[in-house]
Amino acid sequence: MSQVTTKLMMLRQRLELAALAAKREPEDIQLLAVSKTFPAIAVEEAMHAGQTAFGENYAQEGVEKIQQLSKLRPWLEWHFIGPLQSNKTRDVAEHFDWVHSIDRLKIAERLSTQRGEFSNLGPLQVCVQINVSEEDSKSGISLEEVDALCDAISKLPHLALRGLMAIPAPSDDVSQQHQSFAAVRECFVGIKAKHSNDVGFDFFDTLSMGMSDDLEAAITEGSTMVRIGSAIFGKRDKIKA
Repeated sequence: MSQVTTKLMMLRQRLELAALAAKREPEDIQLLAVSKTFPAIAVEEAMHAGQTAFGENYAQEGVEKIQQLSKLRPWLEWHFIGPLQSNKTRDVAEHFDWVHSIDRLKIAERLSTQRGEFSNLGPLQVCVQINVSEEDSKSGISLEEVDALCDAISKLPHLALRGLMAIPAPSDDVSQQHQSFAAVRECFVGIKAKHSNDVGFDFFDTLSMGMSDDLEAAITEGSTMVRIGSAIFGKRDKIKA
């Protein structure tokens, strides 16, 4: 049994325990394997261990990996989870299934237009990123701005608004972890209730939050998708963006 397979088994057990402790169904929480900086062969290894959803932070690296694994494309789901600049939107619109990191209407509009140029592709699944800890170094918008951006995105063709994503500031304080994730959840619940009759919010069902060090708190506070990298693939080498 490979190291990736072993680590995936251990991580799935951890996710199941966290879900049960939160009185939730484990199958309601999707595991997104963050494969940035790891080679295509590592993705293939994880796929053979039952993992199908993979997250990439860098457009060029992600596209190259997707192309290298083109024969496996029907079984893989690719998520772009990093900061997205205007000059990278076309590559992302063409090659990825999800984008978690939208924090500007301009980026959403470009993705919508460019996704529409590929008639063989369905809508691009998107989340709005919240800078819940208000860090200057981190992408995302404030909690106060989320509803307006979601409303605008919901009206764009070729995009399916799926929910919210957040990366709180790292903290060893479990109560602080819960507080940050709870704020995102409350925002999500409020938006969902406000737009319950709006067509553009029909698929608004995703809370992308939680990583290796805080996934238990995230799951307790309602996360539906956790993003895990090194706990699956091992120590990460640095890479240029």
